[in-house]
Amino acid sequence: MDGLAQAVERLGQVLEDSGIPRMPARVFAYVLAEDRDRYTAAELAEGLDVSPAAISGAVRYLTQTGLVVRERRPSGRGDLYRIVDGDVWGTIMRARLPILDHYVASLQEAVALLDAGSAGRARLEETRAYFDFARRQMADLAQRWEAERTGARADSSRT
Repeated sequence: MDGLAQAVERLGQVLEDSGIPRMPARVFAYVLAEDRDRYTAAELAEGLDVSPAAISGAVRYLTQTGLVVRERRPSGRGDLYRIVDGDVWGTIMRARLPILDHYVASLQEAVALLDAGSAGRARLEETRAYFDFARRQMADLAQRWEAERTGARADSSRT
């Protein structure tokens, strides 16, 4: 097994362990580790040595979750798949912030429906507080990461 295949399998396993289904995890690992920036479904299937049908479901999952972008081929025949331009992880994290906003709002609505002082309400209040905290921390982390990335790019252009 060559280095690319080993890297894809290792990263794919980590992504799978974190909750991404196996084939989408492998496809995402492949588009991160392989040198090209755009792939047809056939190229993904060939690179991973899997069937085109397996790729179809995987790229559907990856596009729906925002991990991969689908675009039309210049020839108009078929689609190309690529990771988000530039800051893939920062983009993914920022895209998750509205999900946390939704959790906080929904939990607040649920809290309001329960009796004050009840055990269930207390658990929901703590859950809401946690997601509110996580959302603020993720937003702050995204800002700090952007500053870090920008600073690192500026430092490397000076050398």
